[in-house]
Amino acid sequence: MNDTVTAEPVVSTFPPPGSAPKAGKADTADSAVVAPAPAGSGSGTGSGSGTDAAGTAVAAAAAERPKRARAPSRERTLGTRVAGQPAFVLHSYPYKETSLIVDMLTRDYGRVALIAKGAKRPHSQLRGVLQTFQPLSASFVGKNELRTLTDAEWVGGMLPLEKTALLCGFYLNELLVKLLARDDAHPALFDHYVATLNQLAHNEPAPIVLRKFERALLKETGVAADLTRCTGTRQKVRADQLYVVDPERGPRPERDGDIWPRVSGKTLLDMEREDYQDATTQAQSKQLMRFLLAHHLGGAPLNTRQILIDLMQL
Repeated sequence: MNDTVTAEPVVSTFPPPGSAPKAGKADTADSAVVAPAPAGSGSGTGSGSGTDAAGTAVAAAAAERPKRARAPSRERTLGTRVAGQPAFVLHSYPYKETSLIVDMLTRDYGRVALIAKGAKRPHSQLRGVLQTFQPLSASFVGKNELRTLTDAEWVGGMLPLEKTALLCGFYLNELLVKLLARDDAHPALFDHYVATLNQLAHNEPAPIVLRKFERALLKETGVAADLTRCTGTRQKVRADQLYVVDPERGPRPERDGDIWPRVSGKTLLDMEREDYQDATTQAQSKQLMRFLLAHHLGGAPLNTRQILIDLMQL
């Protein structure tokens, strides 16, 4: 069920990793760290001449030391002009009279907010392109977190989502909007999103496809625990024992009075292997992921999930 999708080539104007920064105040400060030896320091003996010689040696070493290249900071990358970035529209809403604000998932820049100027005009080239679940090649620029979309082209190569699969796609988008921070790149999650859309479009079982994506999302955002070992003891999870999963720490054996969902060790091991063929694993993983997502969403409701629950008891 793992479809492979090849992303479009990316053109970026990030400075090369090894490029040295431009000369400025920092360079002046570096050159002033060690002053040259005083004019009266000769080559005679004594503590003064020893200190002068040491100072001269340090100055020479400092002059020969290569400058350390600076990594692109958040402020500098926000002003970068980006061209041909693989992207998907997650959500959009009106901005002023003729424009849109578009929430996009990009492969190398994460979730970004873009102003699509004039996109609501009848003859705008962007009007028919900015559709959800369609692979795009997007270009944008700006110095703030709300940047400007300069171009978007439809890439194609994916089947459209229909009926229940379409609603599942909106559920994925709502999860990404509510759980992903802006400007936080997750290339592996982007690829998983593309594969998930393909699986839904090819009518693969929605509950299994969604469980895999939910788990991948929690892993990529750094809040998913290892389901194969107990928290605290680090002992291996046993398939024949019942557990609860602490959202912040991981699985532990169940106790009297636990109100969290109880799941078998086999379910936890199956989830870690992405094996959802067993009916019990499907049922227990559904309850567990609903519980974990609710915790990490801070109680914020998922509108599309409620609709899915009503339609297919997902």
